[in-house]
Amino acid sequence: MVLPADSARPFGAVLTAMVTPMTPDGAIDLKAAAKLAKKLIDDGNDGLVLSGTTGESPVTHTPEKVELVAAVVEAVGDRAAILAGAGSNDTAHAIRMATQAADAGADGLLVVSPYYSRPTQEGLYQHFAAVADSTELPVMLYDIPGRSGVRIAPETFARIAEHPLVVANKDATGDVWSAEQLIEATGLAWYSGDDGLLLPFLSVGGAGIVSVSAHVVGQRFAEVVRLWDAGDHGAALRVFRTTVPVINALNGAGAQAVMAKAALQAQGALEHRTLRLPNVAATDHEVAHLRAVLIAGGVIPASAHPMSPPELPEDASAVIGHPAIVTPR
Repeated sequence: MVLPADSARPFGAVLTAMVTPMTPDGAIDLKAAAKLAKKLIDDGNDGLVLSGTTGESPVTHTPEKVELVAAVVEAVGDRAAILAGAGSNDTAHAIRMATQAADAGADGLLVVSPYYSRPTQEGLYQHFAAVADSTELPVMLYDIPGRSGVRIAPETFARIAEHPLVVANKDATGDVWSAEQLIEATGLAWYSGDDGLLLPFLSVGGAGIVSVSAHVVGQRFAEVVRLWDAGDHGAALRVFRTTVPVINALNGAGAQAVMAKAALQAQGALEHRTLRLPNVAATDHEVAHLRAVLIAGGVIPASAHPMSPPELPEDASAVIGHPAIVTPR
């Protein structure tokens, strides 16, 4: 795939921050990853982000990340954009991840702000520029102050947007007003990093979303974008509202990888919901409630569960956790 094909949406409109499937003993299951990648593309995703936080990047190792990219690229071919996470608070390490992802066939890079170190704005700029300079792949920045401890300032966006390979930003600040101004000021394609803010971001010129919930409602998100682009904003809102309980169930407790794997297992798309510590798999109680949401939302049939699901509370969106837009991933 030659990217960016469209400067407004260089990686498409709907991308899933894909989980990394694992066997019961914690080994990465490349066969399951390839199968899942094909399913997600069939479900309407334009692209996949591998080895992001939802992909458990802190606990997977460089050779594993390379093998994952290669397996997914081989599985999906040119049907979708495959972005590889190249995030670290060690710039040299981020560069190694970027170059190895490029060698493995990735179409682009997701480069998050260095976490925990809380660098200055000059440090952020130099980090992003160094990673972007290391390959010929287009770059999506990732602004997530809730996890990184630092927010990318408007002046830093203005500087780094001049780099020819920096083409997009994943915004998990929850600040739609700032996004509107930065989209106009930088010309970068702006992707919502919060599932609950897809429509607000589209309304101010956003390109789309990098999503956790698209693991199971990717088709609906794709339909939301299609309807929005067609000018049928009322219909887009109606479709989006059907995803709200799922968004809250997968994101509300702040355990996106945990709940996404449980949802995929409930859907039959993953055999196991294994994670590596410090994350632990969803409990049977959490899974029961999650199944109830997925059944009520029409994501899985009631027959998918051998027992009757527990009754939903009146507000199904509150089954697990709190509204998703307040919890960054």
